Amino acid sequence: MKMFTYRKKICKFCENKKMEIDYKNPSMLRSFVTEQGKILPSRITGTCARHQRGLVTAIKRARNIALLPYTNDVKNA
Repeated sequence: MKMFTYRKKICKFCENKKMEIDYKNPSMLRSFVTEQGKILPSRITGTCARHQRGLVTAIKRARNIALLPYTNDVKNA
């Protein structure tokens, strides 16, 4: 029987202090959103609680001013 050991995920923003969470940078925010437009939880991305709150706020602001789509689902009429 094999035992799996999981590596602790490290917050990208705590590791790299120069990397800032900014709603005006949609290319960085897209990596924290699924194809359907859902915000990824911190247990998947590895961000700490403090930076996850900032990410959620930035994503919502970017959506509000149309830098990020609410959903990427395009249906044919």
